[in-house]
Amino acid sequence: MTITDWRIELIILPVTDVDRAKAFYVDTIGWHADHDQRVSDDLRFVQITPPGSACSIAFGQGLTDMAPGTMKGLQIVIPDADEALRHLTENGVEARGVQDLAWGRFVDFTDPDGNAWTLQQLPKRD
Repeated sequence: MTITDWRIELIILPVTDVDRAKAFYVDTIGWHADHDQRVSDDLRFVQITPPGSACSIAFGQGLTDMAPGTMKGLQIVIPDADEALRHLTENGVEARGVQDLAWGRFVDFTDPDGNAWTLQQLPKRD
């Protein structure tokens, strides 16, 4: 058996308030709301996708045992760190950056629960 095409397509994010998280990701930073389904009284599934991404995030009720705010180190590749920082701060997100390093330009932010994101503009390749 040959193993090919292993793709990460969904990451579960632990949040306290599902509606607040959805408002942050969709209304504040402009990601796409793919699904919001209440499956039962104990299970709600919300899926959000960053623009242009093949990987989505999901959060809701009854999806994970992780404590809200404990997801750290999520990273998204972006075309322009300055533009990303401007977009976030203009929309009321407390973002940090732009940090210039040999391996890229970085912007950091957290969601209302403290889940931490890093945005990376890749360096130009010769």
